[in-house]
Amino acid sequence: MKTKTFERFKKMIRPYKKTILIVTITALLIDACELIKPMLVKEVMEKYLPNKVFVQNGISIGMIFAAYLGLVIIGNVIDYINRIITSRMGENVVYKLREKLYKYIERANITFHDKTPSGKLFVRVINDTEDVYCLFDEVVTTLPKDIIIIVGLLGIMVYLSVKLSIVNLIIVPILLIFTIVITKAMNKIFTKSKEVRTKLNTFLAESIYGIKLIKIFNRQKEKQEECEKYTLEHKNSIKGLGILFGIMPAVMDLIQNVGTMLIILFCVNKWLGIELDPSIVYLFVTYLNKIFEPINRIVENMEVVEDALSSVDKIYEIIEHEEFIEDTASGMHLNNIKGKIEFKNVWFAYDKDNWVLKDVSFTIEPGESVALVGKTGSGKTTITNLINRFYTIQKGEILIDGINIYDINITSLRKNIGTILQDPFIFSKSIKDNIKLYEDISDEAVNEAVNMASANDFISMLNNGLDEVAPERGNSYSAGQKQLIAFSRIFAKNPAIFVLDEATANIDTKTEGYIQKSIDKISADRTSIFIAHRLATIVNVDKILVLNKGKIIEQGNHGSLIEENGYYAKLYNAYYNSLL
Repeated sequence: MKTKTFERFKKMIRPYKKTILIVTITALLIDACELIKPMLVKEVMEKYLPNKVFVQNGISIGMIFAAYLGLVIIGNVIDYINRIITSRMGENVVYKLREKLYKYIERANITFHDKTPSGKLFVRVINDTEDVYCLFDEVVTTLPKDIIIIVGLLGIMVYLSVKLSIVNLIIVPILLIFTIVITKAMNKIFTKSKEVRTKLNTFLAESIYGIKLIKIFNRQKEKQEECEKYTLEHKNSIKGLGILFGIMPAVMDLIQNVGTMLIILFCVNKWLGIELDPSIVYLFVTYLNKIFEPINRIVENMEVVEDALSSVDKIYEIIEHEEFIEDTASGMHLNNIKGKIEFKNVWFAYDKDNWVLKDVSFTIEPGESVALVGKTGSGKTTITNLINRFYTIQKGEILIDGINIYDINITSLRKNIGTILQDPFIFSKSIKDNIKLYEDISDEAVNEAVNMASANDFISMLNNGLDEVAPERGNSYSAGQKQLIAFSRIFAKNPAIFVLDEATANIDTKTEGYIQKSIDKISADRTSIFIAHRLATIVNVDKILVLNKGKIIEQGNHGSLIEENGYYAKLYNAYYNSLL
C-alpha cells in the first residue's frame, strides 16, 4: 500500500478506532472457539475411543459434545454480532464519504465542473463509495479474525511439535512469494480497470442526457458502436483477473495438500525423530487445514482490498483539492444591494492567455436597464458569469456598489442576483418547490410570482397544479413552459439585480408581452441586464453595450447607436431585414 493511500485510509477510519477494537476483541473470542473445538475431538480420540468408554473422570462424551455444540453456537452468535458492527461501520464510512463528496461537488467552483465530466462524479459518489463499503462488509469483518487465528494456530502447532512445524513452515515463503506476485499483478489490473470504468460511466451519463439529440440525428448506431468499444475495453481490462483468480485456488490447494502429506510422511517414517500419537497427528492436520482457510480468505479478498484502496485514492483525489472550493464564509454581507455595477479594465480568459474579455470597462447605474449585444463568442455571457463570480478575472476590477466583487460574501452576492438562462433547469420536485428552491417563500408570494410570469394557464392544466411533481429535467414540458417556471422562480426571489439571457426566446408573443410588462414593472427600480439575440426586444433599454471579439466597441441607447450608423446599426438592420 502506498504511503499516501495508507494515510488517506487512516484518516477515513480514525473515527472508528473503538469499533475496530471491539471487532478485534470479538474476533479473539471467535478464534478461541475455533481453536478449542479440535482439542475436544482430540480428547475423545485420545481417551474415550481407544478405551471404548462413554464416561471418564466424571465427564461423558455427551458433555464434550454439548461443549462442542456450545462453542459452535457462541462462535456463530459472536460472528453475527461482529458482522452487524462492521456492516454499520461500513455504512457510516460510506455515508460520510458520500456526504463529503456531494458537499465538495456543491461547493466546487464552475471551473471544476467545466473540467470534470458529470459521469466521473457519478462514479465517485456511487461506485467508488460502494467499493469502500465492500472493504468493511467483506474484509474488516474477517481480517482481524483471520490474522489472529493464523498466529494462534501457528503457536499451537509449534507447541505440539517444533520439528513438524519447521517442516511445514518451509512452504510459507513459497506461499508469500506467490501472494506478493499475484497482488502486484492484480494492482496493475485494478488501476487500469478503474480508469476504463470511469470512461464507460462518463460515456453512459452523457449518452443518457443527450438521448434526444442522438435520436434527432439518428446516431444510435454510432453511439452503440462507441458503447461496445468502451464495454469491450472494460472487459479486456479485467480479463487477467479471471486467470489470476483461477490460478490462486489451485496453487493454494496444492500447497495445502503438500503440507498435509509432509505431516503424514514425517510421522509415518519417523523422519527427524518425529513420533506423534495419532490424536496429535489429527490435531496437527486439522490445524494445518484450518490455517489455510484464513489464508485463502485473505488472498480472495485481495480483489476487494485493491478495488477499495484504488477507490479511496480516486475519492480523495477530488476532495483534497481545496483550490476548487468556493469560499462561502468570508467576505462582506450586503443585504441591501443598490445595483451599481462597474467593470474596470477587466481581462479574462477561461484558458491561459486565450482572452475572452480584453480591457473591458463600463458602468451600470442602480436601476438602469442594460443590454449586451454582439455576435456569438463576443463575451456577453462571460460578463454575466463574472458578475455572478463563477470565475476569477486575471486583471482589472469588478465592483458592486463600489465594493470589489471579491470582497463580498459570495452567498450574499448571488442572493441579490437573479439569472434566467435560455434553457432553465427543472428539478424532479413539485412546481412549487422548483419556484421556491428551498427558500422560505410564502405560498402567497409563489402565487403572485406565478401571476407575474403569466404561468397560470400552464400550471392550471397540470393535474395537481403547483403540487405537480415535474418529470426529470422537466422533459415533458416545452422550452417555453420551463421558462415560465424560471420566471416565476426569479419573480419569487425578487433580487436586486436581474440577468436575463434571451429568457423569452421560447415563449409565444402574447405571453412574452405579459411577461415583459411584469419585467418592466419589477425592474423599474432594479438593475437589469439583458443578453439579446432578438434586437427588437431591447430597443427600450437605457443603455446598450456592443461587444465584438471581447471588447466593447460601442455603447449608448438604441436611437443614438442607430444614428451613429456603426456596428450596432448594421446588426440591427440585418436583424430587421431577416424579418421581412
